[in-house]
Amino acid sequence: MIFQPALRPARLIQRYKRFLADVITPEGENLTLHCANTGAMTGCATPGDTVWFSTSASQTRKYPHSWELTETQQGHTICVNTLRANQLVREALTEDRIAELSGYNHLRAEVKYGTEHSRIDFLLQAHNKPECYIEVKSVTLLQQDKGYFPDAVTVRGQKHLRELASIAQQGKRAVMLFTVLHSGIEDVSPARHIDACYAEQLAQAQQSGVEILCYRAEVSPTGMWLNQRLKVAL
Repeated sequence: MIFQPALRPARLIQRYKRFLADVITPEGENLTLHCANTGAMTGCATPGDTVWFSTSASQTRKYPHSWELTETQQGHTICVNTLRANQLVREALTEDRIAELSGYNHLRAEVKYGTEHSRIDFLLQAHNKPECYIEVKSVTLLQQDKGYFPDAVTVRGQKHLRELASIAQQGKRAVMLFTVLHSGIEDVSPARHIDACYAEQLAQAQQSGVEILCYRAEVSPTGMWLNQRLKVAL
């Protein structure tokens, strides 16, 4: 994924109302950015950090600028736009760069499924393979040199795990794919100290046959791509 047009840098003043952030550019221009990340963004939104933002050509958007990356004062680069995780995974699946998910010839996105009225991020199909259901989660929380998911209690994430477990029990492939968008994260664990229910359900889902995969993206202001398999310590 190449950022086109190129991202622009600014200094973060504050994030507020979850979806907004005020920044100041090197030229002294004050801007309000849209923030697509609904999570706590712990460690990703410290005032004074360098942020990189994109600009939409749409004439109807109230906030045309979108917060994409954070460069922390500790030297880490983080993609805070959670929408990018699915784009990175789609790109990697299309280019057959995730070995565990190769060999499929048809990809569909946002497919309705399950008894709890969910939509799966990606459904892979092939004539000689069981259908493969893939749920994508973005990981950006770094604490004490460890990566964690989630960064806040996620009832929706718990529902997704139940749906995946049900799919696995039907004899189809069910995959939880964690995408690490933080340059400082080397391995990932469920954040039991934040959402104990999610951690328990993740372990139960694995026991039910759900596959747990984790890939880290190379993140820079010029572009991003998934390139490294990481461990998930349950």
